[in-house]
Amino acid sequence: MRRTPAYIICSPRPRVGKTLIARLLCEFLLLQRGGATGFDVNLKEPSLLDFLPRTTETAEIDDTFGKMALMDRLILNDGAAKVIDLGFHAFDEFFTMTGEIGFFKEAARRGIAPMVLFVADSDRVSARSYAMLQATVPTRALITVDNEYVLRGEMPAIYRRGRQLKLPALPAFLNTYIDRTSFSFTGFLRGQSDRSSELHQWIRDAYFSFRELELSLLLQGG
Repeated sequence: MRRTPAYIICSPRPRVGKTLIARLLCEFLLLQRGGATGFDVNLKEPSLLDFLPRTTETAEIDDTFGKMALMDRLILNDGAAKVIDLGFHAFDEFFTMTGEIGFFKEAARRGIAPMVLFVADSDRVSARSYAMLQATVPTRALITVDNEYVLRGEMPAIYRRGRQLKLPALPAFLNTYIDRTSFSFTGFLRGQSDRSSELHQWIRDAYFSFRELELSLLLQGG
């Protein structure tokens, strides 16, 4: 059975780049696999739905119906990669839910490969939340994202033992450029003739990191 990845982009903190990473990953999967489904679990705009409305659905976990609707979609092995942009407000509720229903075991049984991309920060809340994930998420499924725009220095020791994905910081003017809802990372790669530009290299490096995650699924029998 070919395993279908379900990427969960998360942090208990706001404004750490979760939606940016979800956007990048969705566009990479659309390019690499030809399809992907995004799930937007956010309270505020802009969110993933604003950037990729054709491939993103809203999801709510405030009640039992919303929780089950989302879980049913995540454990459906339909061959389409899933990307969950998990708002900080829903962090505790989401992972409490996954523990209660045995999500990771059920996903594995159905041929789903969940991968939790935790965006690291230097505060105590993030450190405690990461320790909780270490106790509940399979080791190979937990990836720490080192967003240099957030950490601005050496990654705290608690995050260094597991799998890591680095996202270099961009200059402020480029951040403003990519924050437009009409901006497409893949579109930029295809339309930009100067491959040596900083943004071109940044997108390519991010896509390469995601490709490594996809290859790791193949090596695990995915």
